[in-house]
Amino acid sequence: MTSTAIPTFTPGPRLLPVMPADQQAELDPYMAQIVGYRKSGLSLNHIIGCPLECGYCVRHFWGNFEVKVPHLLMPTEEAIDRLVGHEAFRPGVTPIQLFNKATDPFLPGVKPHLFQVLQALDASGFTNHVLLITRFKVTEADMAALERLQHLRVTLLFTYSGITDPRVEPISKSEITVTSIRTAAAHKRRTGVVLYWRPIVPGWNDAPDTMARVLDVGRDADAIVFTGYYHKPENADYLRGLGVPVPFGEDYHRRKTMPADLDAAVVAAWRTSGISTPLFRKTSCGVAYAHEVPDYNGHWGVRELCDICPAAQQQRCADDHTPPTPASMDRILGQLGYQTQYVIEDGHVWTHGLGEQRRYAIQHGLRYQIWELDQPHHLHAHGRSLNGHRADAAQVEVFTAVRQQFEQEARYEDD
Repeated sequence: MTSTAIPTFTPGPRLLPVMPADQQAELDPYMAQIVGYRKSGLSLNHIIGCPLECGYCVRHFWGNFEVKVPHLLMPTEEAIDRLVGHEAFRPGVTPIQLFNKATDPFLPGVKPHLFQVLQALDASGFTNHVLLITRFKVTEADMAALERLQHLRVTLLFTYSGITDPRVEPISKSEITVTSIRTAAAHKRRTGVVLYWRPIVPGWNDAPDTMARVLDVGRDADAIVFTGYYHKPENADYLRGLGVPVPFGEDYHRRKTMPADLDAAVVAAWRTSGISTPLFRKTSCGVAYAHEVPDYNGHWGVRELCDICPAAQQQRCADDHTPPTPASMDRILGQLGYQTQYVIEDGHVWTHGLGEQRRYAIQHGLRYQIWELDQPHHLHAHGRSLNGHRADAAQVEVFTAVRQQFEQEARYEDD
């Protein structure tokens, strides 16, 4: 990217075109996947393309950032069938995300399909969590439609970072997101409203006055969830091409970057602000709190995450925290048709070779952390890159011991 022009955005069409089959065949396999599992839920994405021009967008990773007009990949009726027919979908259990990968669910052309999905799921009596991540316009009429849902536990997660550089976030100058947060907070009853404070990046939005402004916007939300930045070559190169200073150098990671000192600064700013809105480090924690239920990702097993959680939420999660037995692990693996070695430890279960999508399906079924042997979570850096964190020597020794246990069991089985 060599242009230094500041991106602009438009809301996109009101009627979506269908992407031709030959173009769909050329999509990255991840972008072409209609239903996939992510940590925050089973994700439906039969619409891809977004005009909002966020410079750090994950669509850079899969070659889709230049698709500005949202396109349908299949009719919405078929997409709904594919979602509820997925091997891992469980009524009342599986959290669901809608249009969170490659578009914004409240864009004019996407919104009718969003409500079609919501109304169909609700008419079936499903009580699953449904997460809607947006930074676009949510109106009083939208809130009224969400409030008419009788069964689904819907949470709006408003991505708002406080970034004012239009090269990074062209939408920031419009105040659309702030207005939407205030509208949703004023009209919510059973709909959860979360301020999704992301990405927080040194030099972009970590100044004390910026943090104070974000926290004030979240004053009337149910919860605030904060997280870092996916620092990968694709979005870093794009931003540098616009002249945006990008921190962290060439230290790229598969997980988001949130250094320990930045985490501490966020927590300190929240405590100083005096707002009553609770702050969370994990999406599912904020969603669960908004609906007064335990965290469906079992983060109580990673206790250092929980020091900022309200006491009532800590108690819910502690009461719900039930380590699986070998019998319950074997049962859920059999139900899902998965195979893996596993080691049950305090707070988590080690597995190997399942892949992220399958691990999350198990995690949501058990509400207990399921970890991958080759991608361990480090102390105080759970779900984050080690950039800005120190690996704990004692924990590294534990990781080595677990790996040796897996290797020994594999040799035994081979014999």
